[in-house]
Amino acid sequence: MHRIAALLAAAVLAGCAGRTAPASGPEPLPEVLDTPSERQNSPYTSSDRRPAGTDTLDSPIEAEIAAELETAADSAADEEALEELASAGPATDDAMSEPVGTTWDIDVETFNGHDRVQHYLDFFTGNGRERMAIWLERLPRYEEMIRSNLAEHDLPGDLVYLALIESGFSNRAVSRARAVGMWQFMPATGRAYGLRIDGWIDERRDPVKATAAAARHLRDLRQRFGSLYLAAAAYNAGAGRVGRGLNALGPDEEAEDSLHSDATFFRLYETQLIRRETKDYVPKLIAAAIIAKEPERYGFHITRADEPFRADSVVVTDMTGLDVIARLADTTVAAIRDLNPQYLRLVTPPGMRTVVRVPVGRGESTSLALSELPVRERVTFREHVVTRGDTPSGVAKRHGISLSALYEANPKIRSRHIQPGQRLVIPVGGAMSTVVARSVSEPAERIVTFHRVKRGETLSHIARRYDVSQSQLQRWNRLGRSTQIRAGQRLRIGETPTERARVATRGSTHTVRSGDTLTGVAKRYGVSLRALSSANGISTSARIRIGQRLRIPS
Repeated sequence: MHRIAALLAAAVLAGCAGRTAPASGPEPLPEVLDTPSERQNSPYTSSDRRPAGTDTLDSPIEAEIAAELETAADSAADEEALEELASAGPATDDAMSEPVGTTWDIDVETFNGHDRVQHYLDFFTGNGRERMAIWLERLPRYEEMIRSNLAEHDLPGDLVYLALIESGFSNRAVSRARAVGMWQFMPATGRAYGLRIDGWIDERRDPVKATAAAARHLRDLRQRFGSLYLAAAAYNAGAGRVGRGLNALGPDEEAEDSLHSDATFFRLYETQLIRRETKDYVPKLIAAAIIAKEPERYGFHITRADEPFRADSVVVTDMTGLDVIARLADTTVAAIRDLNPQYLRLVTPPGMRTVVRVPVGRGESTSLALSELPVRERVTFREHVVTRGDTPSGVAKRHGISLSALYEANPKIRSRHIQPGQRLVIPVGGAMSTVVARSVSEPAERIVTFHRVKRGETLSHIARRYDVSQSQLQRWNRLGRSTQIRAGQRLRIGETPTERARVATRGSTHTVRSGDTLTGVAKRYGVSLRALSSANGISTSARIRIGQRLRIPS
């Protein structure tokens, strides 16, 4: 609550300042601040809804902070499940029975008995059950749009399940290979299919444009390989790698295989010509299709689902803050961020026309309000580049804001000293601007690297070398309070945005939803079951009820 109180105070003070358009744009947002949760009851479906768990919050700022925490926790759980899915171990002996009475427009029936298909059925109904249930809840939000795009390119609609195994239908997903978005495009492929990727916009995150690009890409791959499953493998591994594998494989003379059939993929599977990840890509797709068509049969009781993706649009002619558009549309910043995940800096790019989505029914009124808004009021923060002799108090005075507002908007300022060339975000708008400015001022994602310990090195020495704290090194490498390291040991340096999210969400609260268990909540927030139950005064075997608020221990 101290952070919320500080935000409130800083926002009030910032609201007294004048409004001036920035000379240049702020730094891109970190991953965890990109979009709100895509779970049920998110604010984009109705003007009366607020982010999950914020029904009793007293201010827009508290609601925004709660939405960020919810987003961070959801993203962390997604990434953990997707990583486990990517590295799932050998199949079990307990195969699920063959599905009956259901049809697909991809060849599920021929290959559903494959051992790796059975393995992923086990995974989705076992270790991955909690996240699979959430992904099935998200499916209706994008299914109609995806199937429509696939149909336009003469592709089967059941390829919609590729987005499930790629990202769990998350627009903020980022893989270890740096593929981004629901369809996990790498930069080169995304640009080749017309997606804009720069410091302002990353359209790999745009569910509409990325889906259209993915449909065109899959169409081209099927035309090249003549098989949906070979096209799916090429979507994962690249067309060149699959093409070289097929050339080395050669036709099946006994079956008169032309190398352009789904069966060829499973011949390729038995070789070392493609990687394990690509071998398992099609079995994952088949398993996901089997469960998604018959969720009840596999124990998934979907009691609620996300509303289909719908939005009005507003044409913006120059740099405009998403918080300003949210205010004009009478909705939350979280709602606008969710509809427009492609904007990396919480503002539209300067000097160009762009389209911003707003909730259904708000387009005309928002466009009118925007046309009447003075240009100087379209951005609620500006940027200050530190020059020699600048001090925090001097910068605050120059821009007519309080020193506390400057510190709140720039949490990386640790003392009175600021460095020439350092970029500071100056909040100049109303109540929401400090939240926005704080988000914008967060540093870009730390790249994870590794350090091999040399003889004589200490933990504190390594921390100083990489400009991190000793406690960070201990956390990243699960050392606890120990400072003991040995020569040759490999230390992890840095963390992903999702890992930062796990830390950020501790000490918050979680509102229980359908399907939640005490064990599942503990795993999602990275705390022990015993610590979670103790923090809430309940036993480790206690039943939790929908709507119950659980305190997450720090």
